[in-house]
Amino acid sequence: MYQQKKLANKFPVLLIPKNDSKSLTLLVLYKVGSRYENLAVDHGVSHFIEHLMFKGTKNRPTTLDISKELDGIGAEFNAFTGKDYTGYYIKANAAKAELACSILSDMLNNSLFDAQEIEREKGVIIEEIKMYEDQPMYFSEMLFERLVFSGNNLGEDIAGTEASIHKMTRQDILDYRNRFYQPQNAIIAVAGKIPKTLYKTLNKYFGQYQLAKNVQAPSKFQPFKNEQKEPRFLLEYRDTKQVHLALGFPAYSYFHKDFYALNLLSVILGGNMSSRLFINVRERKGLCYYIKAQADVYEDTGNLMIRAGLEKNKIQEAIKIILQELREIKVKGVTAKELQMAKDFIVGRTVLQLEESNASAEFFAKQHLLTKTILTPDEKFKKINAVTAGQIKKVAQDILRKDKFNLAMISPFRDKKEFTKLLSL
Repeated sequence: MYQQKKLANKFPVLLIPKNDSKSLTLLVLYKVGSRYENLAVDHGVSHFIEHLMFKGTKNRPTTLDISKELDGIGAEFNAFTGKDYTGYYIKANAAKAELACSILSDMLNNSLFDAQEIEREKGVIIEEIKMYEDQPMYFSEMLFERLVFSGNNLGEDIAGTEASIHKMTRQDILDYRNRFYQPQNAIIAVAGKIPKTLYKTLNKYFGQYQLAKNVQAPSKFQPFKNEQKEPRFLLEYRDTKQVHLALGFPAYSYFHKDFYALNLLSVILGGNMSSRLFINVRERKGLCYYIKAQADVYEDTGNLMIRAGLEKNKIQEAIKIILQELREIKVKGVTAKELQMAKDFIVGRTVLQLEESNASAEFFAKQHLLTKTILTPDEKFKKINAVTAGQIKKVAQDILRKDKFNLAMISPFRDKKEFTKLLSL
């Protein structure tokens, strides 16, 4: 299913062959994201560096030089920044594997970080921040994370703030990049058709870079300690025609014994179009267009969140129905049928996703980087299928608690009192 190797400089490599494919995805994933930042100095720097990696290198001095080569072979290429990882990938014809390695290694190790480009890109990032703040559907999730992870970097926006981006210096960026962008803090994953010479090619382009001298080891993130003892509410007034809310609770980490039960609980509540919340809030009552539940997990913590865009004139009715569903699952648990449907849903979706080489590379790379243990899809499916209805009920009772409740809402309402009185879990 996969092979683990190391390059000459100890850079770890995962090879995930897909023999029926003619393409491959080259992914380099670094164990760094916004939760590693010093908010007083470099809030948003992880995401900023991701942007700057595409702005020119010693061998390809401009953005156009990079994109023309990749466009010339029809490649897909992009990057992404999370709270605990940052990734860069190229998906291309497997026959062009050497060019993909050449370009990506050049970007990651020889980027110029030109001062003029940095100042120009500040404007781009600030507009990106404004874009997400102007979209209540997305911004409500950010507000929720500020509540549930209050006092910790996990509660801060990945992109930073206008103020933090404005004041960030080139040296701040280089210091952060040099500290975290090292072979021992990353993983290379290649999924798809694996050329016979690929390991040699990876060594040629990625195996020669050594840990920079006098660079301090990557710092640890601040662990999250949940000290919440009462419900939290955050209402943001906007003259909207719809109420966008995100509500939920702190939950489990990657390593918790009930990790798989938590994921199944989120699916049963609001993970698809046959879930309890979708049926009861949208289909039967017509109170929303979108409503979903999701479990977000990290190394030390996680959360269970429900998001919805609701009719403002019936917002109290909608919240009552949502809370009723939470009470119901705590008291009565789930049926054998809906549990099996949730299991089949997760397995089926995973199978479909892993047909794509980029998803396959990320599936294995994230496990290696964040948990240090790799489970194959079949091994994960076995754990999912072992979850019982009793475990789901136990997790619901453990997580869905009034004293751990968090509600963030963007709406034309200013007074939260009329909503606090609804809460009774």
